[in-house]
Amino acid sequence: MKEEILETIKQYQTIILHRHVRPDPDAYGSQGGLAEILKISFPEKNIYAVGKPEPSLEFLRTLDKISDEVYKGALVIVCDTANQERICDSRYRLGDKLIKIDHHPNEDPYGDILWVDTSASSVSEMIYEFYLYGREKGLQMNDEAARLIFGGIVGDTGRFLYPSTTQRTFDYAGELIRYSFDRNELYDHLYELEPNVIKLQGYILQNYQLLGHGAAAVKIKKELMQEYNLIPSEASQLVSSLGDIKGIKAWCFFIEEDDQIRVRLRSKGPVINQIAMRYNGGGHPLAAGASVYSWEDVEKVAADLVAVCKKE
Repeated sequence: MKEEILETIKQYQTIILHRHVRPDPDAYGSQGGLAEILKISFPEKNIYAVGKPEPSLEFLRTLDKISDEVYKGALVIVCDTANQERICDSRYRLGDKLIKIDHHPNEDPYGDILWVDTSASSVSEMIYEFYLYGREKGLQMNDEAARLIFGGIVGDTGRFLYPSTTQRTFDYAGELIRYSFDRNELYDHLYELEPNVIKLQGYILQNYQLLGHGAAAVKIKKELMQEYNLIPSEASQLVSSLGDIKGIKAWCFFIEEDDQIRVRLRSKGPVINQIAMRYNGGGHPLAAGASVYSWEDVEKVAADLVAVCKKE
């Protein structure tokens, strides 16, 4: 599959990279890391990374703005996006050929070429693997690509704490830190929180709900975010806050937005992505997301979470 992707890349003059909506470090890292690899490897090609910017991650990369015309005859590569509904910028359909590179369960096998590896800790890890495969065939790496890929791996492994972290992950990280970039600065940007976000974290730790059988939930309504002067994406940064609490097996954040309630599911063992799939979402077995549209549905998600935890 890596050979087919590389040969396809060589055939196109214009390559446009997409990733998922509401991006995380792996989305930025894999998209931007691949863009940097292709730019240095094929300086004669036109390489673009597009999508709606996420203010908290703009330290990683500034995205490109392009017209619809650029898509004519272009190769489009979508990174870190399980299903088409979550692809940021619907113009991905305008290209000549579509490649999907992902590490989520392949519930929506879109694209002309698919490389899906659910054993990978992150798509950033897959991008580095792609470089290793192709370095004898023309692919090159630079410091900026290494910074982005390393940041994506760190973000999706929770600083190498999540079960998805493997020996391969550590091996690749060890190779990436040989490049010249400031790891301390990268960590600071990834994990420093604004004072008002920290205050909300204090509220969460005092007000989370124990649902029974090791399940827990946090409800963050619009009024609460207004009180702390936060937007939903900032509240979502705190989804791992309950992970260190003894006795909690799995938990869910319900974050109210203008038109929906965003569901963030996390687990230390019980498989929770099947819950997400019932509510317009999906993801990994231990980290998933969904959307509901009423507080009555919130109670249904919470009940499903309790049921899953009860089985463990």
